Amino acid sequence: QVQLTESGGGLVQAGGSLSLSCAAVGRGFSRYAVGWFRQSPGKERELVGLISLGGGVTYYTDSVKGRFTLSRDNAKNTVYLQMNSLKPEDTAAYYCAACTKVVCRDRYEYEYWGQGTQVTVSS
Repeated sequence: QVQLTESGGGLVQAGGSLSLSCAAVGRGFSRYAVGWFRQSPGKERELVGLISLGGGVTYYTDSVKGRFTLSRDNAKNTVYLQMNSLKPEDTAAYYCAACTKVVCRDRYEYEYWGQGTQVTVSS
């Protein structure tokens, strides 16, 4: 079992960058794949990207490809989401989640969730 805490959200102008962190407390973090999701008011929670338990496999939704980068440091029990060239449409609450598979593409596969961090991109 792990507890997840996101940090790094904030207000940024369009074209700017933010780096989000997902810190885990608990044992065996390296056995979890981690996904980042986002949700804005009135919309469903969508998968932004995921990173496999070893970090060797990453996936990004089309709208963030080339702008967002996932990485993980299992020694620090942390996954990072570097967000560059931010757009107003990236505005949302961002959540990290963990699942006990190599990769999990469906949000219903994720067992553990953080509380979220707000990202607001102004035009």
